[in-house]
Amino acid sequence: MIAIVGIVVVFGSIIGGYLMEHGHLAVLNQPAEYLIIGGAALGSLLIGAPLKVLKSIISQLMKILGSSPSKATYTELLVMMYELFNVARKDGLVGLEAHIENPEESTVISKYRFFMKNHHALDFLADTMRLIIMGGVPEHDLDTMLDLDLETHHEENSKPVTTLARIGDALPGLGIVAAVLGVVITMGAIGGPPEEIGHKVGAALVGTFLGILLSYGLVQPLSFNLQEINDVESKYYVCLKQGLVAFHKGFAASIAVEFARRAIPGDVRPGFLEIEEACRAAKAGKPIQTEEAVPA
Repeated sequence: MIAIVGIVVVFGSIIGGYLMEHGHLAVLNQPAEYLIIGGAALGSLLIGAPLKVLKSIISQLMKILGSSPSKATYTELLVMMYELFNVARKDGLVGLEAHIENPEESTVISKYRFFMKNHHALDFLADTMRLIIMGGVPEHDLDTMLDLDLETHHEENSKPVTTLARIGDALPGLGIVAAVLGVVITMGAIGGPPEEIGHKVGAALVGTFLGILLSYGLVQPLSFNLQEINDVESKYYVCLKQGLVAFHKGFAASIAVEFARRAIPGDVRPGFLEIEEACRAAKAGKPIQTEEAVPA
């Protein structure tokens, strides 16, 4: 949500400063320039990106209005792993099958709503647990396999960000294209009245202005924001991965959870005693109190 505030500040500051110098907003209203720059940018996007990436750009832009994992979200994840690992300790690995195959009906997993909403994390947990139950995969090989999974997922999420950044890099050039076309039109009217020539020159300069503004004031900052969101979200999967690997190595549930906790970024990492208390509460059948994830 802070990104929306930033966009308002950028455009508000520029327009406000322009008006303070007695500029006229009507001069900036140049539909032809908007069409040239916007249409060329959209066309470049369609040329350079597959349909799958275009859909991903839209879905990732919606993340700006969403939320990122918070301290409470990580607490929920750690307690969920603790309960799941304890099921294996009590009932053996076979006891995990019902929870993994039908997480919506699981008495453990279904309690944790944020985790249930994260379909990739749910699939990541289920597929890894299936491997552990099957057996035959050494600890270091499982670690490598999970790293490969996370790396692939991160690369997929990075493609829309890279594409958006490239469009941002191209916008100043497209603004120059619009400006050059405006100058060509102006040269065709060079014998006209000064007012007409001035209007056409102003329209041409609006193209350059718009291309630079959209690039450095909107599109590139949005791509940086999305990259940061993806990096933050990737930590959530790393936390889950560390817990699963530690569990596969034979550590007790509380120790495996501690491995996972140490992978959490410091600003949202719950304390050792907090997790210990939350795990005790879950073991006693008490609900875990979690707040909503913080805005991105």
